[in-house]
Amino acid sequence: MKSDSGQTTSVWMATGDVRTFEPLAENATADVCVVGAGIAGLTVGYLLAREGRKVVVLDDGPVAGGETARTTAHLVNALDDRYYELERLHGARGARLAAESHTAAVDQIEEIVEREGIDCDFERLDGYLFVGPGQSTEQLGYELRAAHRAGLTEVKYVERVPYEGYDLGAALHFPYQAQFHILKYMDGLARAFTRLGGRLHTRTHADKIEGDGEAARVETSAGHVVTSGAVVVATNTPVNDVVSIHTKQAPYRTYVVGARLPAGSVPRALLWDTEDPYHYVRLQTVKDEAGGASHDVLIVGGEDHKTGQAEDFDERFRRLEKWTRERFPRVESFEYRWSGQVMEPVDGLGFIGRNPGDAPNVLIATGDSGNGMTHGTIAGMLIRDLILGRQNSWETLYDPARISLRAGAEYAKENLNVAAQYADYLTGGEVDSADEVAAGSGAVMRRGLSKVALYRDDAGALHEFSAVCTHLGCLVAFNDQEKSWDCPCHGSRFSPEDGHVLNGPAIEGLSPAEE
Repeated sequence: MKSDSGQTTSVWMATGDVRTFEPLAENATADVCVVGAGIAGLTVGYLLAREGRKVVVLDDGPVAGGETARTTAHLVNALDDRYYELERLHGARGARLAAESHTAAVDQIEEIVEREGIDCDFERLDGYLFVGPGQSTEQLGYELRAAHRAGLTEVKYVERVPYEGYDLGAALHFPYQAQFHILKYMDGLARAFTRLGGRLHTRTHADKIEGDGEAARVETSAGHVVTSGAVVVATNTPVNDVVSIHTKQAPYRTYVVGARLPAGSVPRALLWDTEDPYHYVRLQTVKDEAGGASHDVLIVGGEDHKTGQAEDFDERFRRLEKWTRERFPRVESFEYRWSGQVMEPVDGLGFIGRNPGDAPNVLIATGDSGNGMTHGTIAGMLIRDLILGRQNSWETLYDPARISLRAGAEYAKENLNVAAQYADYLTGGEVDSADEVAAGSGAVMRRGLSKVALYRDDAGALHEFSAVCTHLGCLVAFNDQEKSWDCPCHGSRFSPEDGHVLNGPAIEGLSPAEE
């Protein structure tokens, strides 16, 4: 499968595919229009279609062609933000609801897999949270007690992760976690959605998204309009929201390597450590092209940084590979390198529900916080209930309008970081002439009072755009790994060849460069 979100290829793209759909070619009406066909948007569409609602789903790329294809596909209630931290930020009830909702999301995925007969390598397995080198195990005690208070009473402390190749040390054992092949799942979900009468249109860019309480209206770049009772924006980060949500979450790039292992040489489990940035590990069995044999791919992620604020991509991959070889000595080779974008909310939980300051029939799903598969599924369940007028105990916890006073320090840190990026307007360019830009690379050049984003493709042709992000005016930086222009403020990403949006919150592509 070809992704629309970067140049690298994940193990899912290499070993799975999702059927194609036609662009929207006429005006349409629906009960609900969903913008975004990743796991959140398609789950919303599927669950509403099961309730008999008429749903149209639009995406400007292929199904799951954005960040959904770049996940590592952990299905867990062991969350990246510790339960003792969620308890501090959201109270004891909030932590319990977080545990309940993520547990329910894994169960919901399993139910969909079974009901729809989706062959996606879904399996239940154990998860282990272990401390990094030199760290105290005391934090495991804090987390164990908090997890129990949150209702996860089966979590227990173990002296050692059950893996003989390397002593990972003491850990918390989270039973009944799960994993799957995300693209095989998404293909099955798309098939089930359309069988239920849902309409799915790819290569369809939403230019305008509006709601007035009575009707919602989505206008595409081709001029076609979908009119519906409600609209759901599930575009990883909202493209219909200019400021409010984007001050409460921050974009991070995360890096993943896939190492070839002999089948069965590492136990099947999910692993996470407590380092900062932390590491996360799982296995995927892959069939060899010749002979029908199979081998395991050990998937290891980590090395996160703010989007658009680092250039040492190869070094981050090398550190991941070194960390992996030290702990898994039976690694034969590294077959995959890819990166993805994670939206980190300041208080650890997603924003799912009615968009603040908007009409009540405009809803959003964002803020995956490293748990995109379950947050996306929670979004499907919660937004379904909100649209159908059902009570849902998770509504307040995930309310996009919430303000977490206890997360004030993180809020201030992230927004000060954004403000600092505007100082780039005062600096010189990275190059003085377009002649300095090598084939396959990009750089920002000052031209008079403006800055220009220059990219020279592999054939030697030069592509010039304004370096100003069309969201809130930060200056973009070139991502040499994914071959994209990335905004260091709110994470918008753009194609270097034609300037179109790869990732919001920008909804418009980069402008042509001024002469």
